[in-house]
Amino acid sequence: MQARNRTLALLLIVSFVAAGCGSATPTVTPIPATATGVALAPTNTLPSPTSTPAPPTDTPMPPTATHTPVPPTPTVPTPTPTVPPPAECSGALAGCVQAYMESLDAQSIFSGAVLLAQDGEPIFKGAYGLADRALGIANQVDTKFNLGSMDKMFTAIAILQLVERGQLSLDAKVGDLLPDYPNEQVALTVTVHQLLIHTAGLGDWSESPRFPDLHDQIRGVDDYLPLFVDTPLEFDPGARFRYSNSGYIVLGLIIEQVTGQSYYDYVRENVFEPCGMANTAAYELDAGLPDLALGYTRMDIDGSELDEITDYQFAMPMRGGPSGGGFSTVEDLLRFRNGLLDHRLLSPESTDLLLAGKVRLGEGAQYAYGFIDRIQEGQRVVGHSGGAPGVCNFLDIYLDSGYTLIILSNSDGDCLLALQAIEEALAP
Repeated sequence: MQARNRTLALLLIVSFVAAGCGSATPTVTPIPATATGVALAPTNTLPSPTSTPAPPTDTPMPPTATHTPVPPTPTVPTPTPTVPPPAECSGALAGCVQAYMESLDAQSIFSGAVLLAQDGEPIFKGAYGLADRALGIANQVDTKFNLGSMDKMFTAIAILQLVERGQLSLDAKVGDLLPDYPNEQVALTVTVHQLLIHTAGLGDWSESPRFPDLHDQIRGVDDYLPLFVDTPLEFDPGARFRYSNSGYIVLGLIIEQVTGQSYYDYVRENVFEPCGMANTAAYELDAGLPDLALGYTRMDIDGSELDEITDYQFAMPMRGGPSGGGFSTVEDLLRFRNGLLDHRLLSPESTDLLLAGKVRLGEGAQYAYGFIDRIQEGQRVVGHSGGAPGVCNFLDIYLDSGYTLIILSNSDGDCLLALQAIEEALAP
């Protein structure tokens, strides 16, 4: 149980990480060249479902925001549900999950949507709480929630699609692909591979002192550049892990340069549409779409705790992008899972490369290309979390048992209690 709780906490912290890591150097897996131009991860980097994870490297990751300055890591809500967690239920898994979620809802502990699937088919889905508290609009299964950092999965897939097509290589430097990139230090030294696994040395655009003044002007990928482009690298590229939203913005710019399309058009046509994801996009917050869940938090823009819950939309970027902040539904994320594992997005070899852990994050957990690859209770689980004030999400794809768990919440920390209970039910 302790190991599972440590892993759970680590995965959400990854979505909040924006400050520098400690001095310890995590293991970084090199990418070998291949004749096809698609680098394949060495087989010893793929965790076996039955293997014992190697001891983690000590890489402290201070809990800071994915999209906003310095929020603390959310805590598990303190109320105790009156219905036993699913692992203690004697009935069918779906019925136990439903009973547990209804108990959280009755005690106003959870606001969001949950979907549990087996072999790509839903066995439970439900929605709870309010998408808009002022208007009393309830969350629905098809409500669109802010994804936080989960967009990194889409960005990484787009990069590997371009690698498959021979349009770029993983060891290419930023300057090779963006000749006019204004930071010469980054252009000459940072590779695509390093950007994908957060070892490039870039920081985080949300920490910029300009962010509070510019966040409502962000409507394209290049609008993020003034927040970080002149910042020197924090360490030599490849030296260590530092979760970096800025690095994924650079990947988005590379996608735009190589394809001649906007990042938003490219991922729509090449990631969302092949999977049938009609309700996923980086919507502009002032577009007036009626089915977006507002994020609610107890923190102000400085990370200080407020006396009451408030809508946090006012402090988010006006439009999300390659590093996070798009919107999707639990049903669309299941379609994404199915499209990925059915190889509608990448070849089997590139899918293996995408999902294979490359930098150790902690006990049994590694960062892959835009995904987290971990061993939990002897099962290999891949996916990504998303966290920010008013955002608390998980996509967990159990590659061995065939289960998929999707939790999207529009309130601080609301996904954690539900996640822990349902994961216990899924343990073999």
